[in-house]
Amino acid sequence: MEKELIIRSSSDIVDFALLKDGKLIELHKDEDDNNFAVGDIFIAKIRKAVPGLNAAFVNVGYEKDAFLHYHDLGPKLPSLLKFVKRVSAGRHTDFLLKNFQFEKDIDKNGSVANVLKSNQSLLVQIVKEPISTKGPRISSELSIAGRYIVLVPFSDRISISQKIDSKEEKERLKRLVKSITPKGFGVIIRTVAEGKKVAELDKDLQNLLNRWTAMCKKLNKAHHPSKVLSEMNKASSILRDIFDDSFSGITVDDEVLYGQIKDYVQEIAPSKESIVKMYKNGVPLYEKFGIERQIKTSFGRTVSMARGAYLVIEHTEAMHVIDVNSGNRSNKENNQEDTALEVNMISASEIARQLRLRDMGGIIVVDFIDMNKAENRKKLYNHLRDEMNDDKAKHKILPPSKFGLIQITRQRVRPERNIKTKEDNPNGIAGEEIEAPIKVIQRITQDLERLIKKDYKKITLNAHPFIAAFITKGFPSVRSKWFMEHKKWVKVLPRDAYTYLEYHFIDKDGKEIK
Repeated sequence: MEKELIIRSSSDIVDFALLKDGKLIELHKDEDDNNFAVGDIFIAKIRKAVPGLNAAFVNVGYEKDAFLHYHDLGPKLPSLLKFVKRVSAGRHTDFLLKNFQFEKDIDKNGSVANVLKSNQSLLVQIVKEPISTKGPRISSELSIAGRYIVLVPFSDRISISQKIDSKEEKERLKRLVKSITPKGFGVIIRTVAEGKKVAELDKDLQNLLNRWTAMCKKLNKAHHPSKVLSEMNKASSILRDIFDDSFSGITVDDEVLYGQIKDYVQEIAPSKESIVKMYKNGVPLYEKFGIERQIKTSFGRTVSMARGAYLVIEHTEAMHVIDVNSGNRSNKENNQEDTALEVNMISASEIARQLRLRDMGGIIVVDFIDMNKAENRKKLYNHLRDEMNDDKAKHKILPPSKFGLIQITRQRVRPERNIKTKEDNPNGIAGEEIEAPIKVIQRITQDLERLIKKDYKKITLNAHPFIAAFITKGFPSVRSKWFMEHKKWVKVLPRDAYTYLEYHFIDKDGKEIK
């Protein structure tokens, strides 16, 4: 398995595409106007406490107040309030907390009205970006993420990623981190810390402490509300969270960004510095790596897969619903159960990819093809869990029901990625839309594969001149790829009378193949 990160930059937007073995699995966008990104820390004002919700609405500078639930306050809230008040007034300048007198923890089952009051100043962190009509969701349990560890102010707890399996390694890391962590701070040890030496962990810790100190220095003169600590730029935060030894390339088309990323990779993984490449080819970056084509074919209501199977993805206010369809596929299996299992397994892999690609969150219900055997349902469930192992978003998958339904909950911290894949119809009336040409080519290819399996000796394709040219021009052309794969030459004839999406296959006798 090889991963590549492709980074395309324009004047005010940076696009990030993560490829796994050449297949697009994640898309990210860094925009200048995103002032409420997950991880940002604000000095804010409590607008009002609402006992009925056991929560408070907080002014963070967004058009709608942020939502702060009692369970997101953290047990050390009184200490944090005291710290913010004293630092803002200039009465406390020791930001490392070693001489700070902590207050008693709040009751975990208490009421928000007893601990927060209107117009109080409070440090809060964005945990969910504004989505639809809702303002951001925030927490006053602060954390600052680094490469190997996460720093948690006003805590004394050392915890470790559950993905580190070795008990000895867990104990080693806990012992090392405990020896270097200053009083008043807790630490979460990340999965990538496995096997690292104390010097690397300490360097990461000191960097995080420096960021905490720099943020605290701003509080004395900061406006309320205002951002006092920004999450790292998108490129660095993506690399911090997903970079590992499986990365084979990072390609960038902007010189300034190239320099920043090269410096960051040199810092976190010096041996991998050479994989960062500056792209200067005349062909657009996303075209060169086939990303534009994958975007066109991966988004939209219908998603085609191998062997003629396809997904239908619907969205509602409450949930996402995914329907698995076997399509018009050739069945070589002995029975319907084997066919259902094969289609379901292919679909599970694509669904795991789609959830990451579109960043779908909340409740997802998948209607797989019914299978009678319990062992097949278990096999599907385990396969879906394995496919979603790399997904950084918190998620939970329930076993399939007797009706073939699998329910998934996936953490939603930012709006879902929604890319328009349809285009204006050149043959139609104003406002009418059609599929992108690349999706038409994909459908023609799938139809052709089914005809070849039915052993037609001679096949001719009649299509609109634009589509015919797309199939036959260039090297290697779509038609030559068909020939290399199936060892059958397809004659392509342009038909001026056809509409843009119209095409027909003709047999050796000149009759249309239905």
